[in-house]
Amino acid sequence: MTTNSTITGNKEILLVAETIAREKGIANNDVIEAMEEGIKIAAKKKYGINLDIECKIDRKIGKITLYNKLQVIDEEVEDFNNRTQISLAQALKKDENIKIGDFISKELPPIDLSRVVAQVARNEIIRKVKEAEKAKEYNAFKDRVGDIVSASVKKIGLKNIVMEVEGFEAVIHENALILKETFKVGDRVRCYIEEVREEPNGAQIFLSRTHPNFLIKLFEQEVPELYEGNIEVKSVARDPGSRSKIAIFSKREDLDMIGSFIGIRGSRVQSVSNELKGEKIDIIKWSPNIAEYIINSLTPAKISKVVVDEENKIIEIVVAEDQLSLAIGRSGQNVKLASKLLDYKIDIMTDEQESTRRSAEFNQASNIFIETLDVEEMIANLLAAEGFMNVNDINSAEINEISSIEGFDDDIAKEIKIRAQEYIENKIQKKKQEKIDKAKEKESKISDE
Repeated sequence: MTTNSTITGNKEILLVAETIAREKGIANNDVIEAMEEGIKIAAKKKYGINLDIECKIDRKIGKITLYNKLQVIDEEVEDFNNRTQISLAQALKKDENIKIGDFISKELPPIDLSRVVAQVARNEIIRKVKEAEKAKEYNAFKDRVGDIVSASVKKIGLKNIVMEVEGFEAVIHENALILKETFKVGDRVRCYIEEVREEPNGAQIFLSRTHPNFLIKLFEQEVPELYEGNIEVKSVARDPGSRSKIAIFSKREDLDMIGSFIGIRGSRVQSVSNELKGEKIDIIKWSPNIAEYIINSLTPAKISKVVVDEENKIIEIVVAEDQLSLAIGRSGQNVKLASKLLDYKIDIMTDEQESTRRSAEFNQASNIFIETLDVEEMIANLLAAEGFMNVNDINSAEINEISSIEGFDDDIAKEIKIRAQEYIENKIQKKKQEKIDKAKEKESKISDE
């Protein structure tokens, strides 16, 4: 229950609140709540720090009312405190529905408001206003991660640059800047909002010019077909400021994807490149076929052969000798970007290198079969020529896979399969025996000690 206050209105405090709210760009109610908190603190200093005091400022006339909240208790309690508690009998006189444990509010006399605002309430008002400003900053940017903004350089530090974005401070670290990119205070530059973090000191806005998605967002501003969703970006790989690859795809067969990104006389891609300090941009046609995709990704090199190991995410590329440097690129840049684009490890070799390696693998496999399966060199060579590289390959193969080799039949295939199984079983038994022997040896040493 609350007793009505007789304090007169105070329009001046509402005008002060309105002025602060306008200057700080925050809600008027937030400022009034800060004033209520400050006055409450001052009232506690006057009436008692242990009191549960509330302050209410009427939003229409500025009337300030102070209340002390009293807990309803059994009057027989020995340590009864009439400053924080009220007996049930007294409380029932004010509210017939009250019960033990409830709270009832008792109005307090007003305090010297001018002294409060000048001394005690001021700090609390400042604190609450700052909190409101921080909340405003975070709320303004929390849903804008991924946007491009125009920022002005405010302060240049050793490891980062403080930027101003729409009246708020943001930070761009040196590793989020394009290599050799320099700015001076007052410069305006487009940046990508990489992260917005809510921290005790306020919202932290982190910008970037090296993020892969920055490239996508720049193209969205230049290519209507991308912005409208008719073209989709599948992957991006960047060496910021130097070179990048962007893989695109469209379900519309009538759409010239590459042409859409390049623009008339290269205007669209050139505009993006200029923003990124001359970064060369390779526009790649994405394909669900990994072999086709990697061939597109390694342009301008011409690929002779592609071997894809999807399980281990490895791609082997074979090129002619005169295409090797093109495929690898300066300092390995072309193949590194292609590897990032596909998320595959890429090994590149020349026709001659592949031939040498294949010959070595063939000879090694043949020698393994001669030694482990006790077969003639001709049979070992035929097995290796069919792609069997080790005994496990033979053991896991079906009989018909082996018998289909030219010159083989079911009997030969079964015999080779049996020998492979026996070899593997013997190898397993040998390992088991070695473990047993080691265990016995260890026990023996312990007993001797």
